[in-house]
Amino acid sequence: MLEIGKYNRLEVKKISAIGAFLVSELGDILMPTKYVPEGLHPGEHVKVFVYLDSEDRLLATTLTPKAQVGDFAVLEVKDVGNVGAFLDWGLEKDLLVPFSEQPKPLNKGEKHLVRVYLDRSERIAASAKLGKFLEKSRIELKEGEEVRLTFYQLGELGAKVIINDRYDGLLFKSELFGSYEVGTSVKGFVKKIRPDGKIDVTLRKGGGKDLHGSRESVLRVLSERGGFLTVGDKSSPELISEMFSMSKKSFKTVIGNLYKEGVIQITPEGIRLR
Repeated sequence: MLEIGKYNRLEVKKISAIGAFLVSELGDILMPTKYVPEGLHPGEHVKVFVYLDSEDRLLATTLTPKAQVGDFAVLEVKDVGNVGAFLDWGLEKDLLVPFSEQPKPLNKGEKHLVRVYLDRSERIAASAKLGKFLEKSRIELKEGEEVRLTFYQLGELGAKVIINDRYDGLLFKSELFGSYEVGTSVKGFVKKIRPDGKIDVTLRKGGGKDLHGSRESVLRVLSERGGFLTVGDKSSPELISEMFSMSKKSFKTVIGNLYKEGVIQITPEGIRLR
């Protein structure tokens, strides 16, 4: 079945002066000459991206768009017109974000995380209102499961993330180490699935294994730096994140445990291996 806004593998019906005509259940689709691979013959099959031109006619191309229908992607605003903002997505025809799909105005030159979708008229469009594309029920995840997280909003509580391109999640500030931009995708883990369906996530595999990994990280860096580091309770979260790839909260827990075990000394100047 032909999928508009996605890649399709279609049979070549004939080749003419204006391009190749490809067979589909919706009728023949033109692939303009400039996109036709050299040596292509009738009867062969070719992988193409199918979309609508400015007159809503189906077209095929061998160009690779930056996103297809169903994808989340960070795209740049090329222009703003009477109907919305137009994004550069790698094809000759820009991708429209209607004003109704903008939670706040999109401006030329900005980059935004959007979802590519088909509107009611089967036209390809994009939306910056991401929440409506995320499932709130039928959560097919387990606590502790490894997932892919895409950052889409940064706030006082932490970061809102898209889980596996499907669910909404929250990464609390205490779990957030390092700096991330909207659209960045990283590996994470499901920390907790709440009764109301909200999902908390973490960047580190939780529980005792998490603390064990943090402990080994601190000891490794200490050893590499000659057994002494000028860091402690008053060090900035940014410095701790840069040195150990962990939050300040985790760092304080680890050095407290190491001190109780007699592995390190805590001095006003920093921490030292015994």
